[in-house]
Amino acid sequence: MIGVLALQGDYEKHIQILDQLGMVSTEVRYPEQLDSIAGLIIPGGESTTMTDLMERVGFHKPIREFSEKNPILGTCAGLIMMARSVEDSRVSSLGIIDVDVDRNAYGRQVHSFTDSLPVSLDEQSKSTKATFIRAPKISRVGPTVEVISSYDGEPVAVKQGHHLGLAFHPELDDVTIFHEFTFKKQFETIHAA
Repeated sequence: MIGVLALQGDYEKHIQILDQLGMVSTEVRYPEQLDSIAGLIIPGGESTTMTDLMERVGFHKPIREFSEKNPILGTCAGLIMMARSVEDSRVSSLGIIDVDVDRNAYGRQVHSFTDSLPVSLDEQSKSTKATFIRAPKISRVGPTVEVISSYDGEPVAVKQGHHLGLAFHPELDDVTIFHEFTFKKQFETIHAA
């Protein structure tokens, strides 16, 4: 079962993607729920609000511990929360992916845009639609982090170990490749049955 952090943000869209893939999902609102899932999605939303809500229920340490063995996919604010460092003292990130991130670096809501991106996953290159909404910018990439997609020469999708962080929202365009890739073992188990 894949959990979707359901404190704030558009978590329902991720649940719809998982449903499309035939993967069982659940909304995660409390740390103890991490014990019953095999992967986690941290959705887009507002990273300062997400920080506040996560601190209220004590999510930081349990998610860090969960990430040591289980895959996490973070989109937009989810990427911000997964980063090593964020250019905003109001955000307490998890340090799961060794990147530094600037919040809303692509501009305000009115600067949102959709474009086509080249993506390299499983040694294959694909083109996919990507929607950027008040998107974060990755300002530093650690030595063990793989850039799987760039936009105008800037990294917008990264992979480290079994984790993926995206500056955009694949769930808004019904793009399933990132969910499939992150939760591949669970996906293959379902489809082998």
